[in-house]
Parts: sequence; C-alpha cells; structure tokens
Amino acid sequence: MNIFSKKLDSNSLKTLIVIAFCLLYIVSCNNAAPPAATAVVQQNDTGLFKAPDTSTIPHDDFGNMVRYGRELVVNTAYYLGPNGTKGHYLGNKMNCTNCHLDAGTRPYGFNFFSSYGRYPQYRGRENKVLTIQERVNNCIERPHSGTPMPLDNREMVAIACYIRWVGTNAPVGHHVKGDETLEIDLKKLQARAADPNIGAVIFAEHCTECHGADGQGKWTADSSTYTYPPLWGPHSYQKGSSPHRVMKVARFIKANMPDKKAFWSKPFLTDQQCVDVAAFINDDRIHSRPEKKDKTIPDYPEIKVKAIDYATGPFVDTFSELQHKFGPFQPIVDYHKAHNLRVIW
Repeated sequence: MNIFSKKLDSNSLKTLIVIAFCLLYIVSCNNAAPPAATAVVQQNDTGLFKAPDTSTIPHDDFGNMVRYGRELVVNTAYYLGPNGTKGHYLGNKMNCTNCHLDAGTRPYGFNFFSSYGRYPQYRGRENKVLTIQERVNNCIERPHSGTPMPLDNREMVAIACYIRWVGTNAPVGHHVKGDETLEIDLKKLQARAADPNIGAVIFAEHCTECHGADGQGKWTADSSTYTYPPLWGPHSYQKGSSPHRVMKVARFIKANMPDKKAFWSKPFLTDQQCVDVAAFINDDRIHSRPEKKDKTIPDYPEIKVKAIDYATGPFVDTFSELQHKFGPFQPIVDYHKAHNLRVIW
C-alpha cells in the first residue's frame, strides 16, 4: 500500500504518524547534549573523603611505585634519614607519618586526600608556585631540617605516586571534606591570648604519656626513629614551619590528640585547651627548636598572604608579633575583614 497516495485511509495515517515520531526521537537523541562529567568522590558514611584500601593498589609498575612510596612515608627515617639506606636527606629521625597520620590517610590529620590534585599550587610562605615534588622537598627542608632530594630521584617519584594514589577520584583543583584541619571556633575561645602556663598543665596531664615530660617524643625499641615525635628541641620541627603556628597545630590537636582518645567527630580537648597547649608547645621563650638554614630568604615576602598566626613581622595589619603568635585572634580577623584583607590560617 502506498501511504503517500493523495488519499490516506486511517491505518496509513497512523503508520505515518508513528514513523514521524520515531524520526523525531532519533534526531533528538543524536543532538542531545552529553551528560556532564563529574568526579566520583570516594566517601564514607559521614561524607568524608575516603582513601582507597591498600589492597586495591594495582600490581603493575605504577602500583609498585605506590607501595614503595607508602613505605617511604611510613619509614622515612630508615630510608632517607641521617643514617638512611637510600640517602641522607633528613636532618632528624622523624617519619612523614608522624605528622601526616596513618600514612596521610586520616581525616583532619594533615592527610594527602586532595594534595596531588591541587598542585602545582601557589605557596605564600615561599611566594611562588610549587609542584608536588617541590612541596615534598619543602617538608624535608623545614620540619625535617634536611636537604632537598633531586626531583627525579626514584624515592621522590615514589612518594609522588603514593600521594596521587591516596587522592584517587578526588576532583582536580578542589578540596574534599576532611582534607584540612578541624576548625577552631574563635567565638568559643575566651577573650584572651592563648596561655602557655595553662597549656603546660594540660600537656603534663594529657601529652606526656606519648611525647614525654621533656617533649622529646618516644623512640622505637632500636632508637632508629620515633613512635611519637619530639615537639621541641634540636630534633623537632623548625621555627616557621606549619606546626610552629599556634592555631595551625591547635586545629590538628583538636581532631587527633591525645592519640587514641580523640576523634575528629568527638574531640577530647576543648577548643580553648587545644589553643593553650599549642601555645605551650610552640612558646619560643621556653622551648628551643631548629631554624632554617638560609635566613637571607624571608618567609612570606609578600605580607598580604601571611598566615594570621605566623608570628614574625612585618604585617599588613597593626597588631604585634606577640598577638599574632598567641592571640587573641578575633580582633585580627575582624581587622582583616574590615579592610578587605585575606584571612589566612
């Protein structure tokens, strides 16, 4: 039957309508915009980013480097320390995992969740853009008082591979939940500076079991490295490094300390206690620590991007070094906001 004849019966008309609808559907499907690509972020039931399980590390050349990188992060002193088997790059016997807890996989524990995807990144302290390898060296030089590794060194490449693997599925260029330190609510703090004397009492009660009454940490049985790191003294982190800032380390303490007693969702210490004990640990008037080797290069040469709790001037605001060190911090924050200045922790 010719459905295109001048006179159509009812069945032919129905057939024509069906064909027309089919053609319209095919055209619309072919011209439809593809669905937007979205990163699949691994999460646990709290919404926090979740690092992959080590059992999922692939069994290929890349996977072998990932496993080696994790070994280096956990046993840094053995491989790269003063007596390292692969090089003598560290100036102390601390391991990366002493600060980057659980080999960089613990939420709010200085983890590596989004690190690889956010580098290269501008760093205010150095006032330049660093690659992830340069950031690793940054840690080796400052907290570890060491000398930088060659950027193409096998150990450097392995550490970068491991950091990349920890951030599997993290969106490039963005943060994920749990990748920073836990917030300290300034409104919950008393309207005073952090008090190192009160912090000393808190330290004696809650911190000496792991870090010792003298703050020098707890050695492994063979004295090759630390189970718990020193918090001051010649083998601790440097002045000017991130843990040397009171609010920076207070936020870390809130989520993680005392070890095995605190949890990010249920801190053991109050916000005020965290700030006070951080002030005690980082009080240069009573505790010494290493300083960076080349003092001719200042930290934060661009003062507009200086962290609020970094305590060496000059500053873009009118507050003293003592207040930048110990607070109270709310007036500094208020000043920065009132003058359209960045609030950087």
